[in-house]
This record gives sequence, C-alpha cells and structure tokens, in this order.
Amino acid sequence: MARPGSGVLVSVGGGLGYPSQSMARVVVWEWLNEHGRWRPYSAAVCHHIENILKGDARGTVILGQVDPQLAPYVIDLQSMHQFRQDTGTMRPVQRNFYDPSSAPGKGVVWEWENDNGSWTPYDMELCVSIQNAYEKQHPWLDLSSLGFSYLVDFDSMAQTNRQSQRRRRIRRRMDLAYPLIAGSIPKSQSWPVGTSSGTPCSCQQCLLVHSTRAASNAILASQQRRKLYGMAAAAGAGDQMAPAVRQSNTFAGTTLWSSTAAVAGGHHNNIAVGGGRGGKVEMSTLNFPCAPALITLPTTHTLTINGQNNLNRPGTQRIVVSTSRGSIPPGVPALPVKNLSGSGPVHPALAGMTGILMCAAGLPVCLTRAPKPILHPPPVNKSDLKPVPGVNGIRRKTKKKHLRKGKSPEDVVRRYTEKIKVAPDEDCTICMERLVTSSGYEGVLSHKGIKADLVGKLGKCGHVYHLLCLVAMYSNGNKDGSLQCPTCKAIYGEKTGTQPPGKMEYHVIPHSLPGYPESKTIRIVYDIPAGIQTTEHPNPGKKFTARGFPRHCYLPDTEKGRKVLKLLIMAWDRRLIFTIGTSSTTGESDTVVWNEIHHKTEFGSNLTGHGYPDPNYLDNVLVEMSAQGVGEDNLKD
Repeated sequence: MARPGSGVLVSVGGGLGYPSQSMARVVVWEWLNEHGRWRPYSAAVCHHIENILKGDARGTVILGQVDPQLAPYVIDLQSMHQFRQDTGTMRPVQRNFYDPSSAPGKGVVWEWENDNGSWTPYDMELCVSIQNAYEKQHPWLDLSSLGFSYLVDFDSMAQTNRQSQRRRRIRRRMDLAYPLIAGSIPKSQSWPVGTSSGTPCSCQQCLLVHSTRAASNAILASQQRRKLYGMAAAAGAGDQMAPAVRQSNTFAGTTLWSSTAAVAGGHHNNIAVGGGRGGKVEMSTLNFPCAPALITLPTTHTLTINGQNNLNRPGTQRIVVSTSRGSIPPGVPALPVKNLSGSGPVHPALAGMTGILMCAAGLPVCLTRAPKPILHPPPVNKSDLKPVPGVNGIRRKTKKKHLRKGKSPEDVVRRYTEKIKVAPDEDCTICMERLVTSSGYEGVLSHKGIKADLVGKLGKCGHVYHLLCLVAMYSNGNKDGSLQCPTCKAIYGEKTGTQPPGKMEYHVIPHSLPGYPESKTIRIVYDIPAGIQTTEHPNPGKKFTARGFPRHCYLPDTEKGRKVLKLLIMAWDRRLIFTIGTSSTTGESDTVVWNEIHHKTEFGSNLTGHGYPDPNYLDNVLVEMSAQGVGEDNLKD
C-alpha cells in the first residue's frame, strides 16, 4: 500500500541534534572507517562499553567478550582508540548522543543489502533520518544533503543511486535499544585521557593495549613540551623562531601533533608532513649528530596512524627528514625502530606503537619499507615451460554455452526423482506449502504431464518436494540438465555455469613456491576478453568488462597439486571458474569475477591472503570444487 504524503529532502542536522542538558539521551559508540565515516557499533557492544566505562573511565574494553567476530579488537578508553591486536591498526572512536525517541533509542536498525547478499547497517545519522521520514509516512527520502546520492523509497523498500540508477533492497528491523544515560553531556565526544592506576597484566594482549596507552600519553606529553618550548623560544629567539606546528587536517578533529609549537632557530632537524588538502606539520625540535643529508620516504613506506595508512594513499602525507650537525639532548636514547615490517623478533603491532611513541617524543625513528607482494616468478624462457606430468595438453578453450540439448524441465526432474504415493505431512521447502496439498506454483507455471499435487523424492539425498516446484526451480536456473537439492545442495547430473568464452593455459615453471622448496610450480593462465552478455547473464545484450586478464595462478607441482589442476580443468570446461557479476573489490558491475573457487594469484609471498605458504589451500579448494559438483570421483584413473 502506498504511503500518504510527499517525499522529503533531508536537511543537514534535522533531527540529529543533541537533546538539552537536562534530558536523558541515548549513547552510540562509533569508529572511524577508512573513508572518513563514523560507523556505529551494535547496541550490545555499546552496552558492554558503557558497563566498562562505569567501572573504569580509563579502562580497556575487549570487544570479543560480547561479539566473537570482534575478537581481535580492543578499545582503550584512555586514548579513545580501537586497536586491532594482530595488525596494530588503530582507529579513533567516539561517544555520540541521540534523542531517546530516535532510531537508536527505539532499537530500530535500517540496513541495505550488499553485493554478498548480506545486510549492512546505515551510518547512525542516516538511520535516524530514515526513521524520522518513515515515522512521518513520507513515501521517499532524498539523502543528497547528507553527502549520499541515494533516494530511499519506502513503498518498494529500496534505495536507488541517482547517478547509476542501481537499486538495492533495504530493510527495517528491531534490535536491542542503545544504552540510555542521564546527566550533563561532556563538551567533547572524546573521553578524557589520564593516567591509569593499578598493576598492568603481563599477558600479550594487555602489553599491546598498554603500548597503545603509552603512545597516546607520550603524544600528549610531547604536545605540552612543545607548547612550553615554543613559548620560551618565542620570548628569546625573536625573528629567529622556526615555523609553528600546524594541525594536519587529514583527520578532522584528530591530530598527533600540537596545534601550536615553535623552537629557537639554529641547526635543527625538520620533519615536514604535507597533506593533500593543504594540512601541513613542521617540526623543528631535534638535533641529530650526523652529517647533513636529505632523506625522502617514498609512498611505499607504511605508517598506520588512527587506522589509516597515511603514507601510501594518494594526496596524503609525505615525510622529508633533513639533518644537520648537532647533539642529542642528554638522557634521550637514539634507538631506531626497524621491525615495522614484521621481519624482526618484535611483534609488528608493538613495533608500530613504539614507532609512533618515539616519533611523538622526538626520537629518531627508522621506518622500514613496507613489504610488497611478490605476484610473479622470475622471468622464464619459453624453452623452460614444460607440460604438467599426467595432464594432457597445455590449453583449454571455451567458445559457447555447453548445454545438453533436447531435455525439457519435466524430463530432468523425472530423471532424478521417484514419485511418492503417500506424501509426508511436512512443508515443501520450495513453495512452503504442505506436501499433502497442491504446489504453490499451481496455476502459475505451465507444465506438461506433471500434476500440482504430485510429490517426488530425490534419489541421492532423499529430500521430498512437489514435482512442480522442482520444475519451477529448474526453469529459473541455468537449465543445463543438472538439478541441485535446495536443502542439502547435493548435485544431480553435471552442473555448468555461465562463464564467458576464454582460454586456460597451464604448464610447469622451474621455480618453487614458499612452503614447497622441493617442488617446481604449476602456472595457470586464464584469459577472458570483454564481450556482450547473453540470455544466461544478468543483463542480456549489455557489454561486460574483463579486468586484470590474463590472470596468473599457481599450484605446487606435487601429486595433490596435479590433482587440483585436473579438477580445475574440469571446472573450466563446465564454465564454473568465472561468472559475470559485481566485483567485491571495486564495486564495478557487469564484469568478470571469480565464482566461489579460490585461486592463489600471489607467487612468492602471502601478504594478500592469496599466496603461499598456505598448508590448507589444496584441501580447501578440493572442498570448494566438490560443492560445485567437481569431485575427485569424477577423475578417471
């Protein structure tokens, strides 16, 4: 039923303001993602954080205690940062406040469907705006004033991108209400930083947490020192004063440097950090005992601050260190940190925190180059390329759709089922009607010789359905002569996919993969050109792109590796390796993407998770192919 009234263009700040100081309000804890958006924690996590906050305002919150998916993360209330223990990444967090009558106060969550078919919650300010419009029975809501080119339609429960016209489903669900508090609202959304009391635990997790605290305390202490030194230098140095430190605007509202500082002129070390938006930090506080030099760190160096890799993002910071003769102040240790890449004995997270700590305290820090993934092997001559032992040929091609002709949906269903005279008193999981009644597709689907009340059992798994429902399911699929049980996913017949035409090559190269030093390597090269989608694809008649081809993949030249290759060749022939859809990496639609069979595309490292060593990969990919109907029982001896 259509909603009455007219649509609304949401105004910035409308309904998002804080309640008066005397009113109660709802607390929502949020973290800053890599796109500069504040993302809300769930209501259960916020209740957990508030409980910890009541007991110790400068304590540590272990998020895994309430949500197992957040096990690597802790929040240090003292520095207001989320810390990932296995990588050392820090992200700012904030404590935000909303009216009790708003969406978080009522436990209302608005979500949109992502490319994986799962649901992602909106930012809280968007959630509040959407709920306000929904309660006022507006038929639609324009989010452009909040920086999003989306139109939310409440009648169809969908959002439309105004630029691409792409539609996504949205939903409104009820959850736990966010915590309600009373009392005065702090002037800042960040909790105050101070010294903690008590003896810290000596476990690895607590050591990582306390290293985060140490970095935060050192940064604040360094800011105060620079303020004092800057005032003294301004009084005694006159026009010799060095340029003041100005806040970098890479992060709005957060900075690792003091907003004002200066030192006396003379021989200094200058560290200049220039941001793409004009933000700049200049430090002139240190003297190093070394010859004059200029060291420029390229963009491949990595330093993670506030959860972002600021040194290898376009338009962010560039660090230049110039040195001149001088002396280190007494009592200041000159200890370079050289373990940021994780190659040394120190945990990379601890090394990263130590680097931030030493940099903030004005100590020299040696940043090592971030490791790059080794995607390809050394060059190989054509004469060194050898056929894979036990595998016929070196190339496979697909030109057009391979279907079993002449089989109607009714014939396919009859082939893999047997009729049941007495139907069990349970639901058909396809139409959700009782099996003792007629199929829900009666009158909807035209059929040949299959009555709506006929019930059949699949031969392998024994699951029971209306035969007409199985015909409807098959007719809505790839129609390749195979049938897949919707309950247990058992495959009947030979399942084929919708992979576009292309070429697959494979050969042995004289190099070894990490973890397989005694074996050579099987290299697979996939090449699919761009083209036009057919009737089996999402948008028939529309062009599709093919990014990143040819794609190189690697297997160890072992007995199990050759077995995997044979099954991958079979999956290629059945057009199951790739499909046309939306890239989960770039978000591009109508492009060639992987189709649920993982490949190793990183030859000499495993920095991306798509390389070696990975002792479980061969077993895992065998399981993935078996789920597609390509199992070891298909191999001929």
